[in-house]
Amino acid sequence: MPDQSSPGVYVRELPSGLTPIQGASTSISGFVGAAERGPTSPVKLTSWTEFREVYGDPIPESFLAYAVEGFFANGGEVCHVARVRASDGSPNPTLFDYAGDAGSPTDQRTGLAALDRIDSISILSVPDEVRLTPADLTPLTELTIEQCERRRDRFCIASIRQGQSDVALLPPRPDSSRAALYYPWIRVLDPVTEGEVQVPPAGHVAGIFARTDVERGVHRAPANEVVRGALGLEFPVTQQMQDLLGPLGVNALRDFDGRGIRLWGARTLASDPEWRYVNVRRLATFLEKSIDTDTRWVVFEPNAEPLWARVRDTIAAFLVTQWRNGALQGATPDEAFFVRCDRSTMTQGDIDNGRLVCLLGFAPLRPAEFVIVRIHKTTAGSP
Repeated sequence: MPDQSSPGVYVRELPSGLTPIQGASTSISGFVGAAERGPTSPVKLTSWTEFREVYGDPIPESFLAYAVEGFFANGGEVCHVARVRASDGSPNPTLFDYAGDAGSPTDQRTGLAALDRIDSISILSVPDEVRLTPADLTPLTELTIEQCERRRDRFCIASIRQGQSDVALLPPRPDSSRAALYYPWIRVLDPVTEGEVQVPPAGHVAGIFARTDVERGVHRAPANEVVRGALGLEFPVTQQMQDLLGPLGVNALRDFDGRGIRLWGARTLASDPEWRYVNVRRLATFLEKSIDTDTRWVVFEPNAEPLWARVRDTIAAFLVTQWRNGALQGATPDEAFFVRCDRSTMTQGDIDNGRLVCLLGFAPLRPAEFVIVRIHKTTAGSP
């Protein structure tokens, strides 16, 4: 309060009471794989040109370079790359090399363990997982998904091994709402030989995720989008194959006459129907991360009704913005979400032990996966 020892007008600035929540980034990818050269600690990249300057050209032993090129070609803007090397000196890294040693000092970690400490990553992929033996491929995919499940702030994009033309013989898949599987491989142009090469689609799909987030929003399903840079598919996916893939939670890439090669699926690997769709899971992650990051001012504030009201108003203002942007169902905000932070969400024991509990519910949009057109024939002159 300014000194009021003399007559005059005194101006005092007061806080608005609301601390705006900024939406968290959802389009930054993390890739793990082998490269021609470069550091083993993660490097942040903003273009394919930067990748080649740091890591060199694509090498026969790895799909990392093709994945990063596909990421940027399809709309990706920022990614972190963790290069791995075989610890035994051979050209082919092992499961341990890709996983990295989480027990190492933070600045010396490699592989997945190195990306674990980068909070901005929201999409995670190991394109070379398909190069491992079947005995090691599943554990590596599970390690990647485990990081996404444990951190709760990222989503895994996985691929199926080459040559799996019979969808009835596809291997078992993990049950997770924070991962999606894409099939089949795609043919792309090798930037060195200028010939065609078959690669898993993970990097291109990650770019489509990023492109959809930027152009439409994370609430929009990253599907029915052209796969830029894809010259063809390993083999065509028919409607009959798609009918089998859908219930398995496997997302297909399809080649449509006149419409190009498109990503034709947006399902997670979850058995829980609540988390069946990629956009629903990623929207929830976006909301959780945004609210968690921008409400940390609450810590050590007096845990009483004035604080609870500020928390409710702050989160509600953020959710209203998401509703207006078309991310939530409902004709009104009351139909789209609710925020509770009062004695109905906290016991006296919670308050005495310094716990503030906020309950949030929202109505996500689900994609129109099955569009049904009903045609009714009438005779001439009838209504």
